[in-house]
Amino acid sequence: MQPMTTRATQFAVSLEEVSQSYGEVTALDGVSWGFRKGSLTAIMGPSGSGKSTFLHCASGLDRPSSGTVRLGDLDMGGLSETELTRLRRERIGFVFQGYNLMPSMDVERNITLPLSLGGRKADRRWLDEVVHRVGMAGHLDRLPARLSGGQQQRVAVARALVTRPEIVFADEPTAALDPRSAEHVLKLLRDAVDEMGQTVVLVTHDPVAAAWADSVVFLSEGRIVDELTAPSAATVLAHWGTL
Repeated sequence: MQPMTTRATQFAVSLEEVSQSYGEVTALDGVSWGFRKGSLTAIMGPSGSGKSTFLHCASGLDRPSSGTVRLGDLDMGGLSETELTRLRRERIGFVFQGYNLMPSMDVERNITLPLSLGGRKADRRWLDEVVHRVGMAGHLDRLPARLSGGQQQRVAVARALVTRPEIVFADEPTAALDPRSAEHVLKLLRDAVDEMGQTVVLVTHDPVAAAWADSVVFLSEGRIVDELTAPSAATVLAHWGTL
């Protein structure tokens, strides 16, 4: 980890000696890591390695048993539940495998939902740009049931970006998609980093998906055991085989 004086300028989110236990089970064991601003990081590991717990603690969805999680220089552990909810809504974006769209809301209302919940109006210019980037400009009045899985995930990506978050956490966002739709969603996340300066953390089991990242972090038994920079599907698969 970098010194305290430089962390806030370099990392969107940082973890210091973070552990999480559920009864006698230790899901995370003293993890320290920082996600650099403007980067795409993939998190990989076998089942039970702690990937989901890592994401939940890093994103403020769960409070760790011990250790510190910071968004920039803000210690999230010092926030009340109400403050933490507001922070997740306004400063962190989420993309999940199951899309999590509201079935009774059209595409535009689904995208702007985080803003509506916070009593904020959408910046129309930014909304139009996000909608255009995800390729949903002609579908704003459609309900989720009239969209393909790939289209629904694009809406979820737009919803994650509309608040201009400091970091986006994507949990297996392509697991339920066909290869073509998965590639489209991965390109959207890659473009969000390269063209919009976004920071993205991608939890995945797929070496092809991980190859879109700047680096891949490998978890095993609740600990970070390796990092791979400039990954390809082949090198990710080779590292995976050593876990």
